[in-house]
Amino acid sequence: MMAATAQTVLREVMDIRQASEYLGISGDTLYRYASEGFVPAFKLGNRWRFRKSLLDAWMDEKSGVKTPAATAENVQPDQKKPVRRAR
Repeated sequence: MMAATAQTVLREVMDIRQASEYLGISGDTLYRYASEGFVPAFKLGNRWRFRKSLLDAWMDEKSGVKTPAATAENVQPDQKKPVRRAR
């Protein structure tokens, strides 16, 4: 069973069973969340799929975790290109 859990963590696109194990919630709950648009998900055919990176970002957002790119000290002001003089 440990190998199956390791595969779930390594996969970028997960089905509902894998994603529910990753999130630690039941498959029925995750299905409802996906249907309501509460979690980031997409349908491939008639089956729900979940991208791990989007779930991680969603969890960070919901838990109030700020990514390094969002902190003020890491934000760089837009730099303008030098303008050539007219001839």
